[in-house]
Amino acid sequence: MTYAEFFSKVKSEFMGADVSDVREHLAYQFNITGEAEGIFYVEVKDGELHVEPYEYFDRDAIFTCEADTLMKIADGKLDPIVAVTLQKLRVEGNIDKALKFKELVDKKKGGKKKK
Repeated sequence: MTYAEFFSKVKSEFMGADVSDVREHLAYQFNITGEAEGIFYVEVKDGELHVEPYEYFDRDAIFTCEADTLMKIADGKLDPIVAVTLQKLRVEGNIDKALKFKELVDKKKGGKKKK
């Protein structure tokens, strides 16, 4: 899988998240290693979600993993906290804000909805 194919797939997964009730600013950079290597960011700002194929310098946290790991997380097949424990996902930066990434995954259509 190429980076462009991976980014298109992961963007469509994340864009299904309802973040309309998220009032704080969250900015995550994803460094993808191995197959489909590349960088992109996910930002929640003013209740809107943005996913772009660029480096984000004013980020709260950086997640580093392989494309397959991130897709399992996005699909709800792998809990991000378990991924860190298994050393499949590395996290740097603001841990409190990084933990909110799990809530974003849970807000995807078809995923667990939290109110």
